[in-house]
Amino acid sequence: MKMKALAIACALGLAAPAFADNDTAKDVKDSAADAKDTVKDKTHSDSGMEKAGRHTDKAMRDAKKSTRHTKNHAKKKIHDETK
Repeated sequence: MKMKALAIACALGLAAPAFADNDTAKDVKDSAADAKDTVKDKTHSDSGMEKAGRHTDKAMRDAKKSTRHTKNHAKKKIHDETK
C-alpha cells in the first residue's frame, strides 16, 4: 500500500506540470515531494540526519509555496483594482 501511494505521488508529480501554469506546477511538484517524504516517515526507513534534512527541505518547500501564493494574491488584487 505504501509503495502504491509513493508511485501515485510520483506519477502525479511528473504528469501534472504539463497541464498547469508555472506556480501550479511547482505546487504539484512540492506536494508530490511531501507525499514521498510522508511515506519515508511512516516506514522509518532512514537515519536521523537524513530525516532532519528531509524535514528542513519540507519546511523550505512550505515557505516557498506560501511566498508564491502571497505573490499571486497580491498580483490578482492589483489587477482587480486597476480594471
